[in-house]
Amino acid sequence: MRPLQSWRRRNRGITLGLFALCLAAARCLQSQGVSLTIPQPNINATVAQDILLSVEYSCHGVPTIEWKYTSYWGMQKIVEWQPGTQANISQSHKDRVCTYDNGSIQLFRVGVRDTGYYTVTVTEGLGSSQFGIIVLHVSEILYEDLHFVAVVLAFLGAVATVLISLMWVCNKCSYKFQRKRRHKLKESTTEEIELQNIDC
Repeated sequence: MRPLQSWRRRNRGITLGLFALCLAAARCLQSQGVSLTIPQPNINATVAQDILLSVEYSCHGVPTIEWKYTSYWGMQKIVEWQPGTQANISQSHKDRVCTYDNGSIQLFRVGVRDTGYYTVTVTEGLGSSQFGIIVLHVSEILYEDLHFVAVVLAFLGAVATVLISLMWVCNKCSYKFQRKRRHKLKESTTEEIELQNIDC
């Protein structure tokens, strides 16, 4: 019976060895892939603000990084580059994009039309790739609307003040005119009475 137990022990040892070898191979294959981290997947911004679409990647070799933008108006490519080389920026985002070697991009002077989904794809030279999505919502500044309303209300208040002042001046002029007229009527009435007294 002893030889049978030692054979089982050897068989377990071989099985555990094969299992450890498979785990090591899987770990090596897994470490050759691309990993991508997006620290802030949802970004809220206001009009004319500069925003950073931040990502971090890790891979072996030099990857190709590509950013695309998807919105109600369709999908368009923003930029594609390899770290250390010049970026290929699309015409729609010329002078509005700055690229970083960690895969992040910065958008300058965002507008409401920039609201949408931004997809980053990091592709390794061996063909493995990873993608991530950042949702950007750009809203208009409400203070501009309030500023417009405040200016209109101030203008209407000024017009109302001018009209009230004109009405006050007209009222005073009318009062003075009526007073003069009454005074003239009183004088003419007094003259008539005096003339009647003289005639009598």
